[in-house]
Amino acid sequence: MVRSTRGGESVPLSVAIARGQARDGGLYLPPRLPPHDGPWGDDLPARARTALRPFFAGDELEPSLDDVVRESFTFPAPLRWLDDTTALLELFHGPTAAFKDFGARFLAACLARLVPQGRTATVLVATSGDTGAAVAAAFWRRRRFRVVVLHPDGRVSPRQAHQLAAFGDNVTTFRVAGSFDDCQRIVKQAFADAELTARHGLVSANSISLGRLLPQMSYYVHAALEVAAAGKPRANFVVPTGNLGNAFACLLARDAGAPIGEVVLATNRNRVLPDFLATGTYTPGASLATLANAMDVGAPSNLERLRARYAEPAREVSADWVDDDTIRATIRATASAHGVDVCPHTACGLAVLARRRAAGAGGPWLVPAPAHPGKFETVVETLVGHVVPVPAGLAELLARPAHAELLDASLNALAHQLR
Repeated sequence: MVRSTRGGESVPLSVAIARGQARDGGLYLPPRLPPHDGPWGDDLPARARTALRPFFAGDELEPSLDDVVRESFTFPAPLRWLDDTTALLELFHGPTAAFKDFGARFLAACLARLVPQGRTATVLVATSGDTGAAVAAAFWRRRRFRVVVLHPDGRVSPRQAHQLAAFGDNVTTFRVAGSFDDCQRIVKQAFADAELTARHGLVSANSISLGRLLPQMSYYVHAALEVAAAGKPRANFVVPTGNLGNAFACLLARDAGAPIGEVVLATNRNRVLPDFLATGTYTPGASLATLANAMDVGAPSNLERLRARYAEPAREVSADWVDDDTIRATIRATASAHGVDVCPHTACGLAVLARRRAAGAGGPWLVPAPAHPGKFETVVETLVGHVVPVPAGLAELLARPAHAELLDASLNALAHQLR
């Protein structure tokens, strides 16, 4: 059973995955389970099954877990060492070149087993850049599903925008006249509207969904075990984050017994999380546009989970933020020193790590690389001075025609389009 962060209900995991958000307005929180002490398995899919099985125990999805993992974890999450103590955890080898592919494919495989025959579900998702494409790809041409993607008009990279609008068929994409926070607000309002949710069979695919959050534990478990297998000390992580879902998954992996040490959040100028952890006061604000656009979040949804799970969040995780000039400098420096191109979000993590190193932090540190730099060519290529190769999956999407309708930033506008 999983419970709401607001205490209003406890439901089976499969219900939480199908429902997305708790009926009392809270987020579903996975239970604290005894740490696993091994064996974990030898590869990413095996370790994913080991990490996830306790959460699925007794649930109607438990008999399908092996098949769901097999369908979802079909691409690697390798470590790329920049030196003896610093590595990138490359999470962009999936079909849309972003870490969101892991959780989106897992969620789609779960929902395909949960939505009854003869019914159609509408997957509603707000995206600041990468989520929408991953969700669209995971559900594309799946019978009994339609996908509605909302993204802030003009506030994603050109290639991200093309990706989001290149699917068609059962996927509809809207350019919202506003910020990501507006997109997220509309989605939350839609799910809070019981009549609208029931009429269209709305299900969530944002980072509030446990169907996306839990599988993201897997690559942190896998990376930490790879570091341990190499005879290195316990791995520490600097996690670039916006809505806090990916970073919260890292904390869950540590709670589950993975050999993970310190966890540090890296944000851009949207510094709500660093300010909260420094002061204990949560002050959401309007999101600011930055080079690391997928992290342009002024009101991180998963902060509610962090506060509900940990009595003293600042004892569990710390945070720092960087500005656009630092992002640019880090992209240049990484290419120059290591011959490695990184996206602006990865650069946030590397910049925060550089500060930790300057302050004396030792040991192995891993920085998740959440997206391929080829998705941000207008930023990266001008800084590194060469063309960044595009992964095959991204190239295929960019070759397709793309179309997205403009949408007013209101629930009424969305409800009209859903009808």
